[in-house]
Formats: sequence, structure tokens, C-alpha cells
Amino acid sequence: MISEFRNHPFTDFSQDENRQKQLAALEEVKQQFDKTYPLFINGKDVETGDFLRSYNPCQKDQVVGTFHKAGHEQAEQAIASANAAFQSWRFVDPAERADYLFRAAEVMRKRQFELNAWMILETSKNWVEADADTAEAIDFLEYYGREMLRYAGEQPITPVAGERNEVFYIPLGAGAIIPPWNFPLAILAGMTTAAIVCGNTVVLKPASDSPTIGYKLVEIMREVGLPDGVLNYIPGSGAVIGDSIVTHPKVRFITFTGSMEVGLRINELAAKPQPGQIWIKRVVAEMGGKDAIVVDSEADFDTAVDGVVVAAFGYQGQKCSACSRAIVDASIYDRFLESVVARTKELTMGPVENTNNFLGAVINQSAQNKTLEYIEIGKQEGRLLCGGSAGPEEGHYIEPTIIADIKSKDRLAQEEVFAPLLAVIKADDFDHALEIANDTDFGLTGAVYSENEAKIEKARKLFHTGNLYLNRKCTGALVGAHPFGGFNMSGTDSKAGGRDYLLLFLQAKTVSEKI
Repeated sequence: MISEFRNHPFTDFSQDENRQKQLAALEEVKQQFDKTYPLFINGKDVETGDFLRSYNPCQKDQVVGTFHKAGHEQAEQAIASANAAFQSWRFVDPAERADYLFRAAEVMRKRQFELNAWMILETSKNWVEADADTAEAIDFLEYYGREMLRYAGEQPITPVAGERNEVFYIPLGAGAIIPPWNFPLAILAGMTTAAIVCGNTVVLKPASDSPTIGYKLVEIMREVGLPDGVLNYIPGSGAVIGDSIVTHPKVRFITFTGSMEVGLRINELAAKPQPGQIWIKRVVAEMGGKDAIVVDSEADFDTAVDGVVVAAFGYQGQKCSACSRAIVDASIYDRFLESVVARTKELTMGPVENTNNFLGAVINQSAQNKTLEYIEIGKQEGRLLCGGSAGPEEGHYIEPTIIADIKSKDRLAQEEVFAPLLAVIKADDFDHALEIANDTDFGLTGAVYSENEAKIEKARKLFHTGNLYLNRKCTGALVGAHPFGGFNMSGTDSKAGGRDYLLLFLQAKTVSEKI
């Protein structure tokens, strides 16, 4: 009997035992920095002799891992392998497929501190953020395994006299998984295993900034005995192999998380049928946001300030759910600015292997350069209150930055920056604040702080965002509790971690038999 789903608990790092385990894991992982990793195709390691390297953003010259890089030949091999494996994997009993996920979740629990350490060092997540990422990955495995069992059960239909009718779900085929670097284990594992547990096979192209963590999922799935060809791992340049994977006639679906620009390009390329293609490709895309927190005049003020700071600067603002706009009622605007700046100046920045540092570095040099450019734009559009500069030269650091007096149509209020950069906008009143909040191409997350129930109800109806949070921050979605995905240019509203998600990897078949 499978137990009811429960979210995996976060690690309490105030306990010395947990701190020591995490420190030991960090040292153990650093001893593996000189390792070279192969591709993994059809159950076999593949080497190309062409390499890419991942680096520690906090120590930008420190190589975390060296990877054989896939080209067109290896991409073709991986797609062929996935299609061949699909012919048998699709008929494996759903309970058996779910059991692979349950066993992988157990391995992740045993390796939690190690997995945390890889994320701390390869993607500059602080201890708490890395631990939450691992916990979410475990949750995805446990939740999607249970969801597959639900979809494999008898589906209710209307009876017809003289017929035996049934509806059941079958997988799509071989698909491409293209995850982001910012949730390098949770999103990667969730997208990959959701497809697999439904009976599909996958070609996984990890983000080039976090391939080591992607390889750890491969190790775990190999450990639990996943059949050859079900999961194929091909790190490589998106510019070289990305389009060919998306347009390949034997790729049935593409699941992507990343920028709006790339997501729209994938959607466009996938929409055009290729010679030999016999289906309309399914695209699942989660593409980011320009998320807002509305602070009403009747909010619990200190709670709102803390919520904005954590949502804006947690993981350096590198979350599609991050608060990049604070929309504040004019009557408390000046007081809010004073408090949010004071609270932000308390944040510590530096190498996140030191648990005392809240902010690490942004992911790479390109991200740092882009952020500094947007800060200059912000200085022209508004008023710089704090931050505004790069941090220590050994890493890709950006000071947490707040720019006030931004207008709704300014670039800093419209364009996703993906960095520790908060734009503050003054609203005339609550209705005006909601109008500003909706004045964007995106619609992923949002939050409202107010003690006025009528205003809360109005936000519930009018704030057009896939995930709306009331009197709490707009980050930190939990699997099962907060199905995640947004509207408009934030993507296809995938609702990851919810009851609808597996339907994106399944198709319903109706069978009617005359009796």
C-alpha cells in the first residue's frame, strides 16, 4: 500500500549535526572537481573528445566538471535510442514504472547533503536554497509516481447498454527534456521523471551551466536499474544541437523551462512538421515572469517588507517566480522604501559554501554583464537606493539592488532581468496597484499583502497570474500544494507538481466493444 504523499522536510541547519554533514559533503564534492563525465546513450558511456566545462560562479576560475559534448551525431544516436526503448518501455506496468521513481527518491534522501553540495558549488545556491531544491526533486519523484498510479486506474465514463467502454491513458513517445540551470535538480528531475513514469522515453539536454547536477540524476536512475535507452543524457551547445533536437521528426514532445525568447523559438520550430513526422508535437514551456508583490496600505507592514526582500533576493533573484516589482500604495511608499532598503542592507554576500552568506554570485559572466546594463537603465528610469555595483572580483557577484520611482511602462518594469534587482513602483491605491501588476506580458507568480478581505477577494479575481499568494511571498511553491505554471508569456501553464501535469505526457484512448 502506497502511503499518502507528504512533502519532504527541509533540513534544519541550526542543528550542529546537520551543519557538519553539509560541510563534510562540500569537502567531498570538491575532491571530485577534476572529474570528466561522458554522455550517456542507450545505457552506455559515450566520449566525443570535445569538451565543455562548468564553473563555480563564486570562484569563477574553478572548474566543477568537464563534460564530453554532444554534436549532431550523438543527438541522432540519443533520439534513435529513445525511440527504440519506447517500443518496450511503454508497455511496462505503470506500478513498475512508478517504483523506479520511489526508489530514486530513496537514493536522493540518502545523498541529500551531497546533492546540496553540488548545487552550492556549481550554481551558487546557499545552503537553504540548495536543500529546498533537493527536497523538491524528492517531492516530484514521490508525487508523480503516485499520480501515475491514479491515472493507471479505471477512469469513470458513462455506461451504454450493450457496450463495454473504457478510457485509458497511453504515453506519447520519445521526447526532449530541456531544463534550466536555476533549479538544476528539482526542475530537471521533475520534467524528466514525469515523462518517464508515463511510459515515455527521453533525451535530456542539461543546461550548460549545471551539467554535473544533471549527471547525478543519471547516476541515480542507473543505480535503481532504469532500462537502457529510457533516459539518454547529452550535454552540449544549444546553438549546435538545440534546433535539430526540437525539429527532429522522431521527437514527439519537447519540455522546456527557460527564457521567453527561447521558449517561443522552440514553440515556433516545433509547430512546423518535418518530412516523416506523423504527429503534432506537444510543447510544454515554462518561460519566466515579471512578478509583482502588491503592498497595500492595510498590509501587515513588517511582514510585507520581509516577504519582498526574500522573494526579490533569494538565490540572487534568479527564479522565474522572484519578485522583480514591488508595487506599493502611495500612502506608505516612503516608509516602505526606508524599511526595504534597511532590510536589504542586512543581507550578506559571498561564497555560499559559507552558510553565513545569504547571496552568492549570479550564474555567469553574461548574467553579470546583463544585470549591470539593466542597473544603468534603471538609474535613468528611476532612483537608485542601494546596491548598483558588482561585488568581489573572484566571482560573478552583483550587490542586491533597489531602484525606486519606476513607472509601469519602464523597461525595468517590463523586461525580465533574472538578477538581484528590484524595481519599486508607486500606486495611487489598491485598484491602481492591481492595474500595474497586470500591466505586463507575463503572468507567472504574484503576491498581495493586505488585511482587508474585500481587497484580497478582488485580487483573487483580478490579479491575472498562474500562482497568486496572499499575505506571503511569491516564491517557494511546494509540490502538491502549489501547482506551478503561469499565464500569457510565462508559458503553457504547465502546473508542475499538480494533478494535471502528467496529462501533458499522456494521451487518452477510448475502446468500445459491443457485447
